[in-house]
Amino acid sequence: MGNTGFKSDIEIARAARKLPILEIGASLGIPAEELLPYGHDKAKISANFIAAQKGKKDGRLILVTAINPTPAGEGKTTTTVGLGDGLNRIGKKAIVCIREASLGPCFGVKGGAAGGGYAQVVPMEDINLHFTGDFHAITSAHNLLAALIDNHIYWGNEQNIDIRRIAWRRVMDMNDRALRDIVCSLGGVANGFPREAGFDITVASEVMAILCLSEDLADLEKRLGNIIVGYRRDKSPVFARDIKADGAMAVLLKDAIQPNLVQTLENNPAFVHGGPFANIAHGCNSVVATKTALKLADYVVTEAGFGADLGAEKFFDIKCRKAGLKPDAAVIVATARAMKMNGGVKKDALGEENIAAVRKGCANLGRHVQNVKKFGVPVIVAINHFSSDTEGEIQAIKDYVATLGAQAVLCRHWAEGSAGIEELAHKVVALAESGRSQFAPLYPDDMSLFHKIETIAKDIYHASEVIADKSVRDQLHAWEAQGYGNLPICMAKTQYSFSTDPNLRGAPEGHTVPVREVRLSAGAGFVVVITGEIMTMPGLPKVPSSERIFLNEQGQIEGLF
Repeated sequence: MGNTGFKSDIEIARAARKLPILEIGASLGIPAEELLPYGHDKAKISANFIAAQKGKKDGRLILVTAINPTPAGEGKTTTTVGLGDGLNRIGKKAIVCIREASLGPCFGVKGGAAGGGYAQVVPMEDINLHFTGDFHAITSAHNLLAALIDNHIYWGNEQNIDIRRIAWRRVMDMNDRALRDIVCSLGGVANGFPREAGFDITVASEVMAILCLSEDLADLEKRLGNIIVGYRRDKSPVFARDIKADGAMAVLLKDAIQPNLVQTLENNPAFVHGGPFANIAHGCNSVVATKTALKLADYVVTEAGFGADLGAEKFFDIKCRKAGLKPDAAVIVATARAMKMNGGVKKDALGEENIAAVRKGCANLGRHVQNVKKFGVPVIVAINHFSSDTEGEIQAIKDYVATLGAQAVLCRHWAEGSAGIEELAHKVVALAESGRSQFAPLYPDDMSLFHKIETIAKDIYHASEVIADKSVRDQLHAWEAQGYGNLPICMAKTQYSFSTDPNLRGAPEGHTVPVREVRLSAGAGFVVVITGEIMTMPGLPKVPSSERIFLNEQGQIEGLF
């Protein structure tokens, strides 16, 4: 395939020779009648087929995670897709499992989420836009519940919901800071009782988390019923099932819970399903997709959002704990460019060789390597190659990683596809088959909620303390008294730093983690802890990506990346 030259991701994706999706399904042993096609290149896998795989042996699970993201770019999804292709290239049956893209970041800062260069999943445009409608279904189910709450209050409020204590906000899959805090039901008696409310982005919705953690449709409906929508004046919780919302919500999600099958540029299978935000929610693709893939392949390569301090920690402590998954190996993605940024180099000087800065920045990588090892999972580092990297910089990373008792492998999948990542594929197989994984979550279920928060902050972030107002601590104690003390913690924190200060790069020690707010996701089964300045509804930047997205004269989409 050679170097990509000046071809953009979208041009490469457009030139791809895709196989009909029924052929991709057939390669996994999925009969045509068990696929629900969305056009020729996308399909959902039927619930009946998934249920029939239950007794089969599981393949091996590989997590791809990364250092803290920098504006230099790391290429975690690109590496996930590349490794999936690489494993297939060396004769292993592998499936890639990644998340669906949110429209918010797509039109905001980040761009798409389908990989890049010659390591992409296709159809790239569809995956980054409406895809199979899963996010729209989640948005609709979430907002149906919001409408039912206000309607219940309007028609007499049989459940005695205290309108000052409604916990359920509305959502949309867009970055829109104007909707963070609103007043609703204005306009007189006919429109209900005015109150403060607000919007979160769809990928921060508890419904998204529930869809991604449910085992099947029955489990989904049960979890939807467990959502706490608000509290009565006596502070007792009101559940979605109390206002009979769970059945209708499940109906809206009956197709959305079925995993989506697509393909890589090299015609290997990929499951793209679910997409909770990683800096707010738990940042992993669906349990249904991962478990189904494990029944159909020797190797499943999945990723968790952002750096290992957020994504990997939540993958291990929430997803693996809840779903009974045992990862066999973890890959941490790093780049020489990002090491230089962590070492203090400005973005416009990243093209110049700076081995000293690479060495200095490696502290960030080292912290992530050691953190992943705390979960008992063996680690290998993937150096995602950029054309400006020098041999000296690459060697500096390899030498540093060797001091941690791990290996770093240079990968050229972006430019060369699977041929550029063969070495990593062989080494991941050796690591996964070594039997070295002794996976265990970071903390036990029965630890107190605040102690769990402290454990993550101290062991993973290397903070010296967690500070929280009495109201936050009282809220945690109240939830423990109500029987929610055994739930895991989902930290909402900046992705750019181990600390809660996005500008603090490298491997800071001894910082403080301020907890601003806690939210109980009783349906999803975790407690969300909001730290620092994190927003559950992002805003758009001064120059959003949307300004560069348009249809060309051939009616093709330009500007998605």
